[in-house]
Amino acid sequence: MIGIIDYGAGNLGSVLKAFSSIGAGCRVLQKAEKTDTLKRLVLPGVGAFCCCIDNLKSNGFDEMVFDWLRRGRPYLGICLGMQVLFEGSEESPAAKGFGIFRGKAIRFCQNKVPQMGWNRVKRAGWSKLMYDIADNSFFYFLHAYYVPLPGSGTATGISDYGVEYTSVIEKDNICAVQFHPEKSGRTGLRMLKNWVDLC
Repeated sequence: MIGIIDYGAGNLGSVLKAFSSIGAGCRVLQKAEKTDTLKRLVLPGVGAFCCCIDNLKSNGFDEMVFDWLRRGRPYLGICLGMQVLFEGSEESPAAKGFGIFRGKAIRFCQNKVPQMGWNRVKRAGWSKLMYDIADNSFFYFLHAYYVPLPGSGTATGISDYGVEYTSVIEKDNICAVQFHPEKSGRTGLRMLKNWVDLC
């Protein structure tokens, strides 16, 4: 069973529908709970960095997620769910991320902000998430802040929006993507299936 965290910042309908379409059982978590019945955890973050951190804390999700990560259990962060793995974000200097990886998210200075629409993901080494997915495939992005490549942990996917940045991370039990696989058509569904089957 996959637990999908709902901290009140967005509609999880597309995420639930995506996992359902690949035959993966999941349920929404609206508050922190015991995780004995869960095999995997998804954090589909949206909105402002500080609001995400505050809402996670107010529902007890921050300790639950940190304990989950510490115990080496499978995690998938989507969009802001990737950025909170780092130390922080320029968007909310006072808000602290989980600090699993060093560095912080910074705002795009190039092109139209936010980046909204389709962009390519280039492989940066072996990737279970990208298994059987063509290099430079398109995924759907919506974000104004990005994680730079230096100090970004294990980047297995890179995208370019006037600057190259981290768009896929894989390290041990942790997988995270800057884009929205649930909104990326068949390619996104393939990536979610890879996470369920291989990661």
